[in-house]
Amino acid sequence: MDVFQISHKDYKVSSITGRYILPGQVNKFFEACPESVQVHSLGKSAEGRNIQMAELGAGEIKILMWSQMHGNESTTTKAVVDLIAFLSSRNPTAMQLLEKCQLRIIGMLNPDGAVRYTRENANGIDLNRDAHERTQPESRILRKAFESFAPDFCFNLHDQRTIYNVGHTDSPATLSFLAPSRDEERTVDASREMSMQVIAAINEKLQRKIPGHIGRYDDAFNINCIGDTLQMHGTPTLLFEAGHYPGDYEREIVRGYVFHSLLAAIDTIANASYLRYDVESYLGIPENNKLYFDVLIRNFQWNNNKSAVEDLGILFREELQEGRIGFKPYIQKRGDLGTYFGHTTYDFSNQKDLDSLINSSLRTILDI
Repeated sequence: MDVFQISHKDYKVSSITGRYILPGQVNKFFEACPESVQVHSLGKSAEGRNIQMAELGAGEIKILMWSQMHGNESTTTKAVVDLIAFLSSRNPTAMQLLEKCQLRIIGMLNPDGAVRYTRENANGIDLNRDAHERTQPESRILRKAFESFAPDFCFNLHDQRTIYNVGHTDSPATLSFLAPSRDEERTVDASREMSMQVIAAINEKLQRKIPGHIGRYDDAFNINCIGDTLQMHGTPTLLFEAGHYPGDYEREIVRGYVFHSLLAAIDTIANASYLRYDVESYLGIPENNKLYFDVLIRNFQWNNNKSAVEDLGILFREELQEGRIGFKPYIQKRGDLGTYFGHTTYDFSNQKDLDSLINSSLRTILDI
């Protein structure tokens, strides 16, 4: 299936947009789903917020996915509600997928963190470092959902920062994937090989649309991470990371690419076409590097001191401000940044760029 023949715009849930997504918005979407979508309450978060799961399809292949384990990573949540909207439509392709697959989708695992727009839950715990001990109610809810369903595949859905590029290129890592390790030796057993094969199949489809913008995440083993833990249990698990696309700080464009990557994953699993791919196809995806700044200023001079010329690497800190996410700039690195890239780049020695900086929100931190 050419997943890009499915128009994301036709299934985009317009009531859920931007970076700040509240639990009530997701719950309201679930409540309005057609009868073909069974919605279950899995339990309560640390602060008593409802954690819900949608169930679709009656096929033999079981896929479990969860989004927003980190409260400030909302792009994949937008993508999964769009996915549910598509799968619950009368689209023939959707119906074919649901004949072969049974999906369980947790739309927002960390609602308390989502309200605060924090990575951690209400108790200050990173849920993706709690998979082994399971000290938090959200971690126990996910584990119970996993054990009761016994899925054939798991999708762990996240956002990544704007700092990532693909390999040693100047291409932002718009999407990144990982087949998590099952041990310190990073052994490739049958389960992990299947994860790699599925990712290789997804990558081939995405390269036709956004060539050069797909990266591979570092596979260092951490028993406290959920993907590594589930891989240890023999369940093929895929990490999806929604990253940056030029100019798309609200991640509405990337939302569509995540939607299509999820469709590609489900399709290749449903039809077993992933078996055509090998480990080398997965390893051929370039690893991520951290070579991007949100803003890169070349040849900057403090107080017009021509003897103190340096480059400035500026990142945006995401801050919750009156119900919206603001992007506050700060200087992260100074010096010779010749090997780095900027999503926006200025040359301080260029008068036009200097004028732009003087009239920008960066003026305060640059003292110009």
